[in-house]
Amino acid sequence: MNHIKIKNISINKYQLEKTPLMQAEAVFYASEDLLRYILKDSSLEQLAEAACLDNIISPVIGMPDIHQGFGLPIGGIMATQDMISVGAVGMDINCGVRLLTSKLIYNNNDFSQKKLLSLINQIERLIPTGLGGKHKKQFNLDLKRLVEEGVKYLVKQGYALKQDLEKIEENGRMKSASFQALTQQAKNRAQKQLGSLGSGNHFIEIQKITEIFDLKTAKDWGLTKNQICLMIHSGSRALGHQTCNDYINLFWKLKDKYQVKVPTKGLAALPIETKEGKDYFSAMAAAVNFAFCNRAMMTYFVRQVFKDNFNTQLNLLYDVAHNIAKWENYQGNWILIHRKGATRALPANHPQNPKIYLKTGHPAIVPGSMGSPSYIMVGLAKNKETFYSINHGAGRIMSRTQARKQIQEKDFIQAMENIVYNKHFHTIADEAPQAYKNINQVVNVLVEAGLTKKIAQLTPLAVIKGS
Repeated sequence: MNHIKIKNISINKYQLEKTPLMQAEAVFYASEDLLRYILKDSSLEQLAEAACLDNIISPVIGMPDIHQGFGLPIGGIMATQDMISVGAVGMDINCGVRLLTSKLIYNNNDFSQKKLLSLINQIERLIPTGLGGKHKKQFNLDLKRLVEEGVKYLVKQGYALKQDLEKIEENGRMKSASFQALTQQAKNRAQKQLGSLGSGNHFIEIQKITEIFDLKTAKDWGLTKNQICLMIHSGSRALGHQTCNDYINLFWKLKDKYQVKVPTKGLAALPIETKEGKDYFSAMAAAVNFAFCNRAMMTYFVRQVFKDNFNTQLNLLYDVAHNIAKWENYQGNWILIHRKGATRALPANHPQNPKIYLKTGHPAIVPGSMGSPSYIMVGLAKNKETFYSINHGAGRIMSRTQARKQIQEKDFIQAMENIVYNKHFHTIADEAPQAYKNINQVVNVLVEAGLTKKIAQLTPLAVIKGS
């Protein structure tokens, strides 16, 4: 699959030359400037490999934040009639993001650097961070009910608000989830990790709205300039990682039994009607629900901090998944859409919108790097050509190893000017802003292509990173 040939077919949209092995077309979105990063790694080869899977629906799609992953590239979208791929969902099942809004307006006194540092220290005392971060105390929650009932279970236990449910993708619960489909090792690894941030690119960020692009929609959503917001980016932690490993190995072993042609282990796939296919879908859904609950539990703690400091309530705007496979009604047919590092972005009046967002389309939350803006977006009608998906972030241009070797501390400090953080440079160098594409360029690729529009821009004030 080396030396992929591409051609520009419309504004910011490129098509891969179809090979005899490809069962579907493959397209991706980029600007000329972003092409130089995309062509440096194997992401387009991985996109072409995904197009070789059986029963794939054309096209396989790459977002402008696309970069090399394991199996489907990160920033990839693919749909099937009856085939499910573990690697097209990824390791961090339902890694996603939620945005909380407040009635607070930014000012230098309430949000001085000293105060911001105090806030993130208070949050980090309540929320464990890092690779093995776990809560020392138990919450007396039933893991089986948690993964099968989702955020509704936390509402019953007093850890989430009832009004949050309609502002979470899938209402915070995939109904097909099964505790039994999870391996014992996955269950063991999940113990005590609920309400923890994790490592890598996961973060909690205090932000302010610096620009409003669509005044009417912003007003409908309760957004105003200089409004203080808080963004949480995390996933299913060890539960999702273990589930991916368990099932990718199982699927790969069974490919010959079920006569499935899979080009790489990373794309391991089986018909969803097989026992193993059903089991993975149920285990994945359980990890999805755990991730929704994980972000909800962190919200419980940050709400405490803001209540204690400002006597104010943080309200959920929306919570959206990045790594997930779901049955969705697409042009009258139910198809299985895999999104790996991509965000669902339904347009106005799409029937699968939450009722509260039916007339506007739901908010699509797109985080930048920790030194760059994030965006609140909404899908447009033309977005159906991506199975109603947009990018999930900026996308890496350096591997973590590369970033640690190449990025200098002085350059990191300059990029993070006026942004408060409480980790040493050497701990978070791999997450430096220089390791990522320019979020403004990435977002504008899809805006110019007519797939989405910007509602508001958020600028980071203080950030907590998982080390």
